[in-house]
Amino acid sequence: MLLPRELKPDNPLWRFALAFWQQPQVESTCLALQSEGWSVTQILCAGWLALEGRRYAGIEDATVTEWREHVTGALRTARQRLPREPAPVAGLRRSLADLELEAERLELALVWHALSKEPPDETHQQGRDMLIRHNLAAAAPGPDQAERASTALNSLARALAAFPKGDRQP
Repeated sequence: MLLPRELKPDNPLWRFALAFWQQPQVESTCLALQSEGWSVTQILCAGWLALEGRRYAGIEDATVTEWREHVTGALRTARQRLPREPAPVAGLRRSLADLELEAERLELALVWHALSKEPPDETHQQGRDMLIRHNLAAAAPGPDQAERASTALNSLARALAAFPKGDRQP
């Protein structure tokens, strides 16, 4: 896996992710979608781009996908396979959860790096709400999954529509 020499883990996408995650029901909705095969980082990227007036096509840089599969996903799988008890195992489980969060932060840094290479695609022809819904649907892992997850996506769309605009795009 070839990683860029200069990654910026603290970037506007990461700061948005941290703030958005704190909104009511966002964490539980994203984690429920994750359990159905969705990528939380893709959902966050799609939402952030919508707030920036940019379309999300659902296509990501191959390095991001590789990182998610081989690093973030491997840490998540290891954490999920551990029992919650006894106490020494619970400590390892917490440590893996911390590593998983750091892997997600670096995953979003990879996304940010890839976005910084793309010319901004200002999409002001669509209304903000329509763009939010389009982008969230584009983050679906499969063609029918956005429709099946419409309740969860509506919840995230409402949270995004109410979210204050923050840092600018790359």
